[in-house]
Formats: sequence, structure tokens, C-alpha cells
Amino acid sequence: MKASIVDLRYKMPEVLSALSRREKVQILYHGKLKGVIHPAGERGNRKVTDHPFFGMFSADLEPIAEIMDRLRGGRHRDL
Repeated sequence: MKASIVDLRYKMPEVLSALSRREKVQILYHGKLKGVIHPAGERGNRKVTDHPFFGMFSADLEPIAEIMDRLRGGRHRDL
């Protein structure tokens, strides 16, 4: 289903019924796609090992805690 910002305001029952039918709702603003509302619980069962970050530093000999400290950088130490 495609819905504009005005539809979200005035036709929310239709949007909610589309979500209850397990449809994705595309949000349009001035005719351009701004976002998508997915029905709750639609996430599939994905494994952590499928994420591209998993195993990225497996060849490093540096401990993970030190890698994370380096990645977080100054923002983590500002407090």
C-alpha cells in the first residue's frame, strides 16, 4: 500500500488494516518515497553469522576489547 502524509492523518484505519493484512506501507511525501512501515514481527530468523561484520577481525591477534576501544574512539571516552 502507498500512503501519503495526509493519508496517515485522515485514513489511519485503512493503513492499520493494511498492516493487519501483513502488507508493507510505503510513505510518500510530495510523491517521493520517504519510508516504509513493516508489519510487526516480520523480521525473519537471521543468524548473527550472516552479518557482514561477523568474523571481520578474525585474523587479528589483538583482543576484541582493545579493538572495540579503538573503534569507539574519543566519543566513548568523552564522559
